[in-house]
Amino acid sequence: MLLIQTAALFVLTALAEIVGCFLPYLWLRKDGSIWLLIPAALSLAAFVWLLTLHPAASGRVYAAYGGVYVATALVWLKVVDGEDLSIFDWTGAGIAVLGMGVIVFGWSAKE
Repeated sequence: MLLIQTAALFVLTALAEIVGCFLPYLWLRKDGSIWLLIPAALSLAAFVWLLTLHPAASGRVYAAYGGVYVATALVWLKVVDGEDLSIFDWTGAGIAVLGMGVIVFGWSAKE
């Protein structure tokens, strides 16, 4: 159950980070409104807060989060940017998420 809850929280965290970075991108590269910076800042604040909700040491949280971020960013690439994902994209995302699972599994294992 810890693994599923952690993965779900990481997906929310990744979405907050991606939105927080995507909105300034729209402003800077796609002639978006400067007002996009307000929800971007709020989204990045949510990203930071979400990272604090995990019970493990910060370095482990960041390492495990990275795996879910990779997969979430590729789904964003497909859904938002409309790019087709290759077998290498899917394989890399699977490996990254597997790595996250190994790290999170170790949170509850006795050393």
